[in-house]
Amino acid sequence: MALRIVVVGGGAAGIGAAGAAHQIDPDATVTVYTEFEDVGYSPCGIPYVHGKEIATFDNLFLQGKEFYKNSGLDIHYESKVTGVDPGNARVNVEGEGDVAYDKLVVATGFDYRDPGVPGTDLEGLYYVKNIRRAMEWDKVLDTVKKAVVIEASPLGLEMVTALAHRGIETHLVDPHPWALAEVGDPDIMKPVMDSWDELGVKQHYNTRLEGFLGEGKIRAIKTNNGELECDLAVICTHKVPNNRLAGEAGLDIGSTGGVVVDQRMATSSAGIFAAGDCAELPHGITKIPIQGLSGSHAYSQGKVAGANSAGGDRIYQPVYVPWGMVAGKWMIGGVSFGETLATALGIPFVMGVAQGISRARYYPEMKPVRVKLLAEPGTLKLIGAQMVGGEGIKERADFLAVAVKTGVTLEDLAWMENVYSPPIGALNEPIAIAAQNGLSSLKS
Repeated sequence: MALRIVVVGGGAAGIGAAGAAHQIDPDATVTVYTEFEDVGYSPCGIPYVHGKEIATFDNLFLQGKEFYKNSGLDIHYESKVTGVDPGNARVNVEGEGDVAYDKLVVATGFDYRDPGVPGTDLEGLYYVKNIRRAMEWDKVLDTVKKAVVIEASPLGLEMVTALAHRGIETHLVDPHPWALAEVGDPDIMKPVMDSWDELGVKQHYNTRLEGFLGEGKIRAIKTNNGELECDLAVICTHKVPNNRLAGEAGLDIGSTGGVVVDQRMATSSAGIFAAGDCAELPHGITKIPIQGLSGSHAYSQGKVAGANSAGGDRIYQPVYVPWGMVAGKWMIGGVSFGETLATALGIPFVMGVAQGISRARYYPEMKPVRVKLLAEPGTLKLIGAQMVGGEGIKERADFLAVAVKTGVTLEDLAWMENVYSPPIGALNEPIAIAAQNGLSSLKS
């Protein structure tokens, strides 16, 4: 009898799991349930359609529904799984009843943290998640004069930039002293914030949201520093795991609210795996559980969970979290943690900082690059990095993540080989300069 594999969730983790399961066992019956109308698109691209950098939402679809059908996946759209019964190996699907499985992958994704203030039932509050709703909101944006973005999270940074590009009067409200303050260092974020000033963005830091005001539809937000009029509020609060199904099924839930999994993405219940934003993984250095990472993490986790559900034996390793994004007129990124987060966690470090350039100084469109490296005292092994620049941030973040994972030291980086070609690389690599400055600081 063919193995019956059920996947709950049609995001990156869910589709990655379904594809991997089918690849490992082509005879298995792989069924995916999603509450939404579509699968296989990039929600990360939504802000860039809103900002007009991407012409149409159609460009965000990776494949059409026929592709998945022809690939042997049985995808049930707009289908809500209401419960999981591990004891009897069944899921309950609204409108279908109980569905039996041999192996189950939970990939239920995330929800935005509830702002926890009055007025969340008003019209005009936009949660960026589903592409069909984004299409509807994009039409609304044509009528919006003033918008407020709630919190300078990664999505908040993207939406602030998108709305400003759209020509909308944009306000950013955040309780912290600077943007992305839980992750980014102030000197890394300053160029971004300055570029928002240039774009006309009104930034309100150390400002707490106290409520949404209006009758039926939002007209303003209330903060500890007064009211801000607006036609639209974009909710960009922290992503929290959508763990309802897992919790009700008795799966172990960790300190982050994510489902606890092992290296095989297996949960505490035999035959059930979890992946993506609903699961938590250990950080490679601190071993502290974390969740809510990028789409690439979710997809990779899904591939591991799906393969193992079909009889494979794949491992997902602890994460070092290379990250990067465009905000304002700049690229920012890093790996593991920066100065602010390391200090907050009580992690000692040696730091090297450098201001370099992305290509030869005389080559057109040369961009500045600021690099900060954090290393473990004594061993000088790299433990984190942050960067801001006009280009090349993604590639450096990927490289530095491997460097952290493999124990590369400041000495190794200080005298590293680097590409020198005027159009693509400067004579002196900014990473190497930062490492040299870090070593010099130990002698002073």
